[in-house]
Formats: sequence, C-alpha cells, structure tokens
Amino acid sequence: MLRILLLGLAAWLSLSTAQAQPTRRAGQLTYCNPLNLDYGYTPIPDFAKAGRHRATADPVITLFKGEYYLFSTNQWGYWHSPDLYSWQFVARSFLKPEHKVYDDLCAPAVFVLGDTLLVFGSTHEKNFPIWMSTNPKANEWKEAVEPFQIGAWDPAFFLGDDGKLYLYWGSSNTLPLYGQQISRRTFQPIGQPKELIRLDDTKFGWQRFGEYLDNTFLDPFMEGAWMAKHNGRYYLQYGAPGTEFSGYADGVQVGDKPLGPFSPQPHNPFAYKPGGFARGAGHGNTFQDTWGNWWHLSTMVVSVKNNFERRLGLWPAGFDADGTLYSNTTFGDYPHYLPTSAADHLKSRFTGWMLLNYQKPVQVSSTLGGYLPNYAVDESIKTYWSAATGNPGEFIQTDLGAMSTVRAIQINYADQDAEFLGKQTGTFHQYRLWHSENGRKWKLLTDKSQNQTDVPHDYIELAEPVKTRFLKLENRHMPTGKFALSGLRVFGLGPGPAPAPVADLVVLRTEKDKRSAWLKWTAAPGAYAYNIYTGIAPDKLYSCIMVHGQSEYYFKGMDRDRPYYFSIEALNENGVSARSPVLTVK
Repeated sequence: MLRILLLGLAAWLSLSTAQAQPTRRAGQLTYCNPLNLDYGYTPIPDFAKAGRHRATADPVITLFKGEYYLFSTNQWGYWHSPDLYSWQFVARSFLKPEHKVYDDLCAPAVFVLGDTLLVFGSTHEKNFPIWMSTNPKANEWKEAVEPFQIGAWDPAFFLGDDGKLYLYWGSSNTLPLYGQQISRRTFQPIGQPKELIRLDDTKFGWQRFGEYLDNTFLDPFMEGAWMAKHNGRYYLQYGAPGTEFSGYADGVQVGDKPLGPFSPQPHNPFAYKPGGFARGAGHGNTFQDTWGNWWHLSTMVVSVKNNFERRLGLWPAGFDADGTLYSNTTFGDYPHYLPTSAADHLKSRFTGWMLLNYQKPVQVSSTLGGYLPNYAVDESIKTYWSAATGNPGEFIQTDLGAMSTVRAIQINYADQDAEFLGKQTGTFHQYRLWHSENGRKWKLLTDKSQNQTDVPHDYIELAEPVKTRFLKLENRHMPTGKFALSGLRVFGLGPGPAPAPVADLVVLRTEKDKRSAWLKWTAAPGAYAYNIYTGIAPDKLYSCIMVHGQSEYYFKGMDRDRPYYFSIEALNENGVSARSPVLTVK
C-alpha cells in the first residue's frame, strides 16, 4: 500500500504544482469557519478503515514578503494567500526517498529568517532536513541543513528580537515541552534541551483527557508548542488535552525570557471552542496580519471516521491592556469580517448574520440508510445527510419557516463513500443553488455548475441580500462518493423579534471539585441556542460556549483556585438577547 501511495504521489506531483482555488469575490467582506480549503484525504490506510475522509490539523500561517503561507499536517504541499481567504495550493512533497513514513510535514514548523522561509516537519529521528526558500510561491526549495540534529515532534521555531533562534517541541502525555537555542548560522543545537512546562489537570479542569474531561483511559496530552512575544514578555502556547475532543484548546504560559521560567496566564485556555457546529480550537499558531492585527489559527474536530479527522479554523486574537492573550471564538463558526485595516479584536468581528435554518424542515431527493435529512440542519459537523448517489440532480431543500433576509450560505460536504487516499488535485464540486418565496417558483441564486475548484466547505456571501423562504441545493458533480452534507447553513436575519434575556442563571460549583460546575437557566421563549460567557474577571469574559436546544450545561474547564464570572445570552434566527448580569462564582 505504501508503494501505491508513493506512486500516486509521484503522478500527482507531475500533474501540477498549483491547484486552482476559490477566490475572494470583488466586494466580499466575510469568511466562515471551517476554512474552505481543498483539504487532502488521509494518506494512512489504517486511519481510513471506517471510511476515507479529508483530514488535516496542526496548522501554521506565516506572513512572508506580503503573502500569507499556510502549512498543515500531511497535505503534500502548502497554500498561499494575499488576503486570508483566496488560498492557492502548491503541490510539494518534503519527504526524501529514504524517509519511509507517511507523515509529510506532520505538524510543521515554519519560520522566517531575513528573506528566507524555512520549513521543518515532525520527526523522532535525526534524518530530516530543514528546507528553505526565497520564492515559495514558485515552489523553489533547497535544503538549509541536512540532517537537522534534533528529532522534534510538533516543532516550532522562534526568532527573538535579539537575533537568537529557539526551537520548542513536544507531544506526549508523560513528557514536558522542551526548548533549546539553535545556531542561526549552522542550525546546530546550542547547549542542552531545557524542560519548560507540563500539564496539571488536578488544578486546571480543561486539561483533563476525554470528550467529557474525565481522563477516561489516558492521561492528557500536551503538544503543539508556539511562541509569541508581546511588550517584552514571552507567551509559550500549547495544545491540550487531546485533538479528538470538543474541548481541544490552546493554553499559554508567560515568562520574561525565551526559555523561561514560565507561569500559567490566569485566563486559560486562551483559545477555546467546545460548542457550536464545528468544535475545537487547539494546536495552532498566533500571528499578525499586514496591519499588525493578531489572529489565531487552530485545529477543529470532526473525529467521525477516525480520531484524527480534523479541519482548520481562524479566530481574531490579541492582547488586552493587561497583556492577557485572548482568542475571540464567539460565534466562531458564523460569518465574520475579513481584515481590512488595524482593528480592536476585543470588539467582535461577527457580522450579526444569524443561522436561519436550525432544525427547520428539509426535503431531499433520496436518503442513504440512516444518514437522515435533518442531520444537515442540526448544527453538528459530526452528523450528516447522504443522498443515495452522487449523481447530478440529487438535491436538498430547506425551509426557513418565513420570509427572511439571506446574506450568506455555507455548504459543508461530508465524506460518504469517498475513494481517495492522500492529497488530490484536479477535483471539484459543482452545484446550483436556488431560492423561492413559496416553494413552487424557483429562481437561480448561485450557479456553480461550471466550477473547477475543490470546495469542501464552500462559503457564498451574496453580493446583495435576498428576501426569500426556501433554498434548494442541486448537485451537479461530486469529486468522489455520495452527495452528502454535514451542514447546509443559511445566514441572515429572520423577520421576528430576538429572544428575551435569559432569566435565573444558576452556577453550582461544589467544594468537592472546583474545576467543574453545573449551569442551569430558564429557557428563553423562541431561543434555539445560548452563548455562555465565562472568564476570570467581570471585564474578561473571553471564553464563549454555544449550547443548542437545552437549558443546562456541565462546565468542567475551570482553575480550581480561582473565582469565575458568568453571563449568558439567548439567540435565534432574528438576533441575540441582552446578556444576563455577570454572576460571580467562588
């Protein structure tokens, strides 16, 4: 099987070094997570036993010569973009014939030295090179050093403003993160590796392993190191407790020197998204755009056909006046404004466009087994509807329930009976999107029947809003497998009132385990979901958890030694309620 994959890789590389991708429409202002990239399929046969599927994770974006470069796990290449939306894929294998592994740039380290971009992939061996390029857009690479003398899994390089280069690495549920200075001239290690930080799940509830943070069958993992510097302080970031879970998040410890000592920031984790359509915000990197705004790129969780089935998400981030690193994941998989200038990311970049078709009626052309139609509108990327075939003419129709103002649509394809292993080029989706006021007379809204791009999470921001009630997605071509959707998501504003504020929020935090609490509230009439805000001060409610269809939540992510503060708001297709008064819980 490895031989087959390598032959396929060679043939794929010979076809093209660049793959056409969706471009930002003139006047387009927004994007929506998960990012709409032409994700490769897992290249690992053992990971595809429950079905072949797209997968990547462990991303890094680096700004180089005015262009953004995005690398992530096992993509057999990388992307570049001028605007954080229009990503162009460049096909490139960084493995050499002597590397008998599947992992081509697993959890890559990417960094800039002067006029050169450098890349290094995870390995436990000392036989991988560091690659370098002064023109990565043209796919021109050579070895900077061969081999690199540190076997580092989940590596990250950091160039200090003192001109010194450092390497951070580690991925383990028993070992710490390590750091070491590296020679800028020879890329040889200087001194010995230094143990930097470890997890402490007895104190920090969010660090417990498992979907329910209960340390089921394994201890938590610490991985995905990343370093940033702000106002003279060093922010060592890391992912935990496991990439398979909704609570996968990025924490941070802060120090005055590149190799520490470090201590946990009070607000932790700083990147956290355990609720909503697509969950998880761990193992990523924090970078600045061309205007100096901070952003956090991270791994989002699917974990249906394999634990390591994942996607990528991009969040506004920054440092507050006290130097607290934060990442704003509120409405994190709804439409957000793209960067156009310097901005305050403590102020939301959410458009205010609400989800219009949550659990609304749907009609479909056919259904495959138990992949039921309403799974396309249940706000879970883990469930999906599948048509019986991938043929042209298969369709799904969604009823918004009333005439509404539609501003954008996100089409999230699911991998049902996909045939591919590894990265593919030359594949594409084609469809037509129709709308109707009455479900009988239809008008064409978007025609992508001639599209030649691979768009697994296609996002359409309408040039002008449309008043309508029904939308129909008609398949014209699938790149592989059945016509299947984990989410047909329609955004805009409904015609009715926003829900009333939530009453009677109660947070029960016992003496037995102060890492955990049981939240309860009175359901707001007309609300389909709630945003729970929590943080370490009344003016630092930086974490947000979206909860659908219930009026309770078990929150297990607290620091046992700190008081916490909570507020809640209700939402529906018409808008968002006022937040409840901030509640202090000791």
